[in-house]
Amino acid sequence: MKLASLTHGRDGRLVVVSNDLTRATDAFPVVATLQGALDDWERCAPRLSDLSEGLEHGSVPSFRFHEHDCASPLPRAYQWVDGSAYVNHVDLVRKARGAEMPASFWTDPLMYQGGSDSFLGPRQPIRIASEDYGIDLEAEIAVITGDVPMGVSPDEARALIRLVMLVNDVSLRNLIPAELAKGFGFLQSKPSSAFSPVAVTPGELGSAWKDGKLHLPLLAQINGKPFGKPEAGIDMTFDFGVLIAHAAKTRPLVAGTIVGSGTVSNRDADGGPGRRVGEGGLGYACIAEQRMVETIRDGAAKTPFLRFGDSVRIEMKDAAGHSIFGAIDQEIMPYVR
Repeated sequence: MKLASLTHGRDGRLVVVSNDLTRATDAFPVVATLQGALDDWERCAPRLSDLSEGLEHGSVPSFRFHEHDCASPLPRAYQWVDGSAYVNHVDLVRKARGAEMPASFWTDPLMYQGGSDSFLGPRQPIRIASEDYGIDLEAEIAVITGDVPMGVSPDEARALIRLVMLVNDVSLRNLIPAELAKGFGFLQSKPSSAFSPVAVTPGELGSAWKDGKLHLPLLAQINGKPFGKPEAGIDMTFDFGVLIAHAAKTRPLVAGTIVGSGTVSNRDADGGPGRRVGEGGLGYACIAEQRMVETIRDGAAKTPFLRFGDSVRIEMKDAAGHSIFGAIDQEIMPYVR
């Protein structure tokens, strides 16, 4: 089952989307919003699934689905926490500044709590006040949970994943060092994130969804050129069950909590840092990682961060080459109040 929220009010208008992302039908006879569906999932999910089946068979009213009409599947959420499941990314950050990574990073996930009061739609521009902030994309996987009890185990947590989607966790790299030096985590350096047009139930992903991981390449482009195609199921040290259990160690999580994977990152086959796509590698899911590799190999970062007028695209395709979630496709633009 594939679900989307068309732009409407603060919380969107929930629709069920066809597998090929060409048609949709209103979910209003069942529930008006995705948050409403998540709050009453046991009742709503079977009825939404019936609508999905009817849409595929042409037995329910439908209309043309356009990704640019979409808000984020959850235009705002009660909770957004982002992990760092790909420890290779963290390791490169430390190496680039000549620091050793603590051994605990391989056993205890890093996680931060992000702002969730306003997410960008998948085709909304990223509006930033200054290019000097160091604008970067971060291509990630995210899941939406049902209600999660405090102290849940990773196995139990995997069963509470309701939906899977993609995210561009926009980062302002030049603001991060001073902010983290205060010891209280991200705030100004993390503007609104953007999510894929469509959120998908794990069962819809077939064999690509296994053990709390999504085993497909995550495709990133900058200005229409391939930037990265890292394998999301490889080098993911902490699966989503572990990440959810980590977040719920001392508090329950409410239905509609979004948990991110952190930047998808792969090592080279020889164990070294990843190479650019143009060099035969899998590339990167953020510019910062490419700059880290440049620093490690060449002594200095060369690739600039994003500028006004640049565009980014994040997508994932199935084995047949069909888009699963639709595309996050955004332009970087100056913010004018």
